[in-house]
Amino acid sequence: MVKYALTNCYVFDPSGNIFKGSVIIDPPYISDVGTTGSVSIPDDAEVIDLGGRYVLPGLIDAHLHLIGMRTGDFVKEPLLTPYETFVARVVKDLEELINSGFTSVGDAGSLIAVKIKPAVNEGTIIGPRIVGAGLPLSPTFGHGDTHYLPIEYVDFRTTRKLVPLASLICDGVDECRKAARYALREDADFIKIMATGGVLSQKDRPEYRQFTLEEIKAIVDEARAAGRFVHAHAQGTEGIRNSIIGGVKVIAHAIFIDEVTSALAKDNDVVIVPTFSIVEKIVELGSRIGIPEWGLKKAEEVRKEHVNNVRSAYRMGVKVATGTDFCGGPFRMGDNALEIKLLVERVGMTPREALLAATKVAAEAIGLKDKVGIIERGKLADLIVVEGNPLDNINVLLNKDNIKLVIKDGKVIKKAI
Repeated sequence: MVKYALTNCYVFDPSGNIFKGSVIIDPPYISDVGTTGSVSIPDDAEVIDLGGRYVLPGLIDAHLHLIGMRTGDFVKEPLLTPYETFVARVVKDLEELINSGFTSVGDAGSLIAVKIKPAVNEGTIIGPRIVGAGLPLSPTFGHGDTHYLPIEYVDFRTTRKLVPLASLICDGVDECRKAARYALREDADFIKIMATGGVLSQKDRPEYRQFTLEEIKAIVDEARAAGRFVHAHAQGTEGIRNSIIGGVKVIAHAIFIDEVTSALAKDNDVVIVPTFSIVEKIVELGSRIGIPEWGLKKAEEVRKEHVNNVRSAYRMGVKVATGTDFCGGPFRMGDNALEIKLLVERVGMTPREALLAATKVAAEAIGLKDKVGIIERGKLADLIVVEGNPLDNINVLLNKDNIKLVIKDGKVIKKAI
């Protein structure tokens, strides 16, 4: 494989500082990195002079759904669209993601994601590295239970139609253990659970506690036994608290996280993924894209408190990672850097902090902190080259034309220099 030497560039280091230097890539790893003049350029390396552009770790969206939606109508579209069409759309969405600088993603619930992953790994499909939950676990009447459908249509084990939003419905400790094992059987890299109600579930609310503490502990135990972790949809305070006490490592959304649960998250080294982007898009686009009235109403109700609570948690020292909750269509793959911008504008992060949330912390949130997320010797060579300094203007990341070079596993995927 071709070795590369990236020279004449500004490098974003693991602390979030920038220095003028060079990066040497011996696929799939970064073999050296350092200031200009301190790094030897191998004779057999292809030198790429970056002309003073900026080198960042590949961006990471730690919470999205590769399901190929093209409208906001979660009622009709999954029922009326052929499953194969959703798969074909996901292929295009993966291309959009990597061309926009996202070299890894955490899929928080989609069987398509974990089943298409081998095609990405072998190079048949171009896309980011996928770490996926596959089939999420939900209690009856939970956020993952599609309330307007017969229950046998919702659970993957009983439905006769492959649908992109299928779940595993489980109640009680024994059923939860069995469902966790089934999710692992279907290639889950981590286990996704519904610890509370949500915005886009019809009959519940974000505040509702769903899985009990005992059920969560059982699922966490099954994940631990298989070397995996648990990622919880947790919006209400009680569900967030139960998840952390139960051993969950990633809390998605965290709408009603308070000071007590924030302190608990910090003490337990938990990462929260706020997913402001999906709420922003729901409120902005509303019923024009088919969002049901009940979903739009709840999104508007929680929007302000969500921002305030996450801002408070971050100021208390809770780890925050980027994740959009995008699923395609109006929640377009390729626009995922919006979450980085919102962390600056809503939470009050500096661009440096937001970039760390989108790289170093997001890598931790998808279980890859030892492999990606920082530019360092021995790490996988997942890198992007950006036109313009994102520390001065975070908005440069929102235009994929500013992403001039994308390297994943040491291979050049996009080159526009």
